[in-house]
Amino acid sequence: MSFSGDVKEELSKQLPKARHCQIAELGAIVGMCGNVEGNSDEGYKITIQTENARLARKCFTLIKKTFKIITEIEIENGSGQFKGRRFIIRISSPEDALNVLQAFKEIGEDGNYRPPEGLVPKVLVLNDCCRRAFLRGAFMAGGSMSDPEKSYHLEFICDKSGRADQLVEQMKAFGIDAKVVERKNHYIAYIKEGTQIIDLLNVMEAFVALMQMENVRILKDMRNNVNRQVNCETANLNKTVSAAVKQIEDIKFLINCGELDKMPEHLKEMAHLRLEHPESSLKELGEMCDPKVGKSGVNHRLKKLSETAENIRG
Repeated sequence: MSFSGDVKEELSKQLPKARHCQIAELGAIVGMCGNVEGNSDEGYKITIQTENARLARKCFTLIKKTFKIITEIEIENGSGQFKGRRFIIRISSPEDALNVLQAFKEIGEDGNYRPPEGLVPKVLVLNDCCRRAFLRGAFMAGGSMSDPEKSYHLEFICDKSGRADQLVEQMKAFGIDAKVVERKNHYIAYIKEGTQIIDLLNVMEAFVALMQMENVRILKDMRNNVNRQVNCETANLNKTVSAAVKQIEDIKFLINCGELDKMPEHLKEMAHLRLEHPESSLKELGEMCDPKVGKSGVNHRLKKLSETAENIRG
């Protein structure tokens, strides 16, 4: 099972205790993958379709628990390009469907169905507990996320911009900075930062997935820090080796042209130490001098030798 599937499996076991939270979660599911048909004269029907068996079971449970309605789950086997199974939940009784739509605050004073601009009317998500349930239902019905071992990306796929905007608005209520992008006639509300995704998992109460992702994130950060340190040390080592090679070339040049013997004793001492210890650091060379010299002093003497060689070459 994918990491996204693990998250949905965990969320499917989370059932809100308060009825208003149950309505908010079910409303998000119906908004994401449901359809309302009919009119006030003939009555309404609600159909929910999903390829996710966990979502179908949870939807069945929420309808039964919240509205005391017993529905049946139909299973359609795929055909053509679609090979999987589709689970269909129908609320066919006009009376039951009307009760559900009234609870969703989607029936106007005239008795007609009024679809919200978002997934649900704003009045259903005024409390934080309802927002949590709403986001949980929306993710189960239309959300997905990548494996955190590979990348950080979580998204909700919506067919209308107003629905994606409502998801972003509800996430911002918890300090989560989500964005919307249009892709192939759909609107995607997405998050790409690891800490923000962890915050959303916490909001939706997917605590097991949260801990798994936190562990992955910590290991990746440690790995990245080690890589940065190794790269930095390698770069410094390469720089030191390159400098030592150049210094040795300059000293050999001064010896070959007879200039080193004309130079002060402290420079001749440094030249011979560098030739005898090409791998030593500036600090180690300073410890070998008599008397001892600091790193800046060693650097100054080596620089003086190189400048002299360059001047002669010039």
